[in-house]
Amino acid sequence: MKILKLSLISLFTIGLTACKKDVKTTDPSKDSLAAKKDSVVVPEVYKEYYGIYMGDFAGKGMVTSEDGETYEGEIYKRIALKINRITKDSVYGQSIVDGNQRPFRGVFNETSKSFILDEPGNDKTDGRFEVKLNNDSLTGSWNAFNKSAVKAPNKILKLVKKEFVYNPNFMLNENNDLIDWENPKDFVEKYTDEETGKTETYTESRNRIASDAVFKINASKQKLTEKDLKNLRKLDMEIIKNAVFARHGYAFKKQTYRNFFEQTDWYIPVSNNVDSELSPLEKENVALLNRFIKYAEDKYYSFGR
Repeated sequence: MKILKLSLISLFTIGLTACKKDVKTTDPSKDSLAAKKDSVVVPEVYKEYYGIYMGDFAGKGMVTSEDGETYEGEIYKRIALKINRITKDSVYGQSIVDGNQRPFRGVFNETSKSFILDEPGNDKTDGRFEVKLNNDSLTGSWNAFNKSAVKAPNKILKLVKKEFVYNPNFMLNENNDLIDWENPKDFVEKYTDEETGKTETYTESRNRIASDAVFKINASKQKLTEKDLKNLRKLDMEIIKNAVFARHGYAFKKQTYRNFFEQTDWYIPVSNNVDSELSPLEKENVALLNRFIKYAEDKYYSFGR
């Protein structure tokens, strides 16, 4: 009898377990809801407007001159607006200014061919773009959410659609200004009056300048050697190295490099990180350049501006 009871209990337990498994795997409501959720795809529209629009980003604000005087002047920058996705209800993309990449979301009005695009608002530089599309150009305005946090809280945009293309042959134009205006260095000089014999000291501000080597050496195409680099100036090697990143659309935060590459017609900032895009040759050359940059010296000259 005990054996019979145990057998009946075991059979009953197995039966319950089987029923539970059947219920779990055959619940139609949960499976259909999950499938429906996974299958919902919001359709994209106006894909012909996708892309990068680049150009002027300027407004009036308080400017400090080299002698420390503050006055109201024109604050001029370059901006890239990248429209990534448009649906019936939303527009998604990003803005890049001074190497600062910010996402935005907004709406598109097909009747007026205009966008209203809001940056998140959690950064002091965030604001709202109100721009109108005309063929391949965008024009309009930007207004800061926090007007006291930026020098020019209201700016005008004049942008043209650009296509980003990586090309290892891209180089700086030979008529580019090779002076690093952003990092002047003070040098103490001595002056001796020939008549009195009295010697005085004074401070002179000088700027770094690159050599013509930046027009000849291409770290995206040629394998660099120590011999190629040993006589170069520090700024030379910094430009040669960062030209690699510029070709891949790196958004430079340092104004020194922006000043050089924004003078070209091919530089289009698209990302804050392009490390994965570099070729094996470029990675090898960048590593070698970093070693030499660490110990290289600069040449400084006096310039008026």
